[in-house]
Amino acid sequence: MKKEIIRSNGTKYSIKDNKHRFLYPHEYNKLYENLKQRQKHTATVLINTGARINEARNIKVSDCDLERKRIVLRVTKSKAKKGESKVGGGRIRVIPISKKFAKYLKKYFKDNNLDSYSFIKILSTSPFDLALKKAAKKANIKDSYNISAHNLRKTLETWLMALNVDGLKLVAHFGHTMQTAASNYVSPDIFTWEERQEIMRLLDDLYAPSIRGHRL
Repeated sequence: MKKEIIRSNGTKYSIKDNKHRFLYPHEYNKLYENLKQRQKHTATVLINTGARINEARNIKVSDCDLERKRIVLRVTKSKAKKGESKVGGGRIRVIPISKKFAKYLKKYFKDNNLDSYSFIKILSTSPFDLALKKAAKKANIKDSYNISAHNLRKTLETWLMALNVDGLKLVAHFGHTMQTAASNYVSPDIFTWEERQEIMRLLDDLYAPSIRGHRL
């Protein structure tokens, strides 16, 4: 059920009631179609990296090794203290990316005249979350108020789990503990064969050796 609070200025703010919401591939495609161009760029980066939005906003062109297909996340979440999340003091993570996404970034950097010191132009959290909710509502996606930037991170993790990517690789990729990864486990059976095929189309060769069996 949708929950709302009303701020002092009269603005209504929706509260998530499902923090574990992820998108099925057809939902992601519908959501993407209803985003504007810069919003699409932010969504593309997040769904292909699984980075937290504040981690992604701090990625520079020089952090992207497109030849080796990897990105260095230099600003990451540190260990939470007293229930508060912190970003900026965490351990640097190096994550793989797909050939398709590397090609996308190469074209994006060229088209936007970005040099090695440039950030990759990710929207900030609040406007992007709002854009996602509007796009999800327009696309008639169930529980659109639950959709935020974090759900794209959750979506990639769920997709990779459903394709049987090794848990240790997921821990390294998302900066989780094994306990967190285990608590987020989903069965591959949650997706149909067609949905898994569409996930592989979207993710291209990301962790390809691990999911080769699903390409039959």
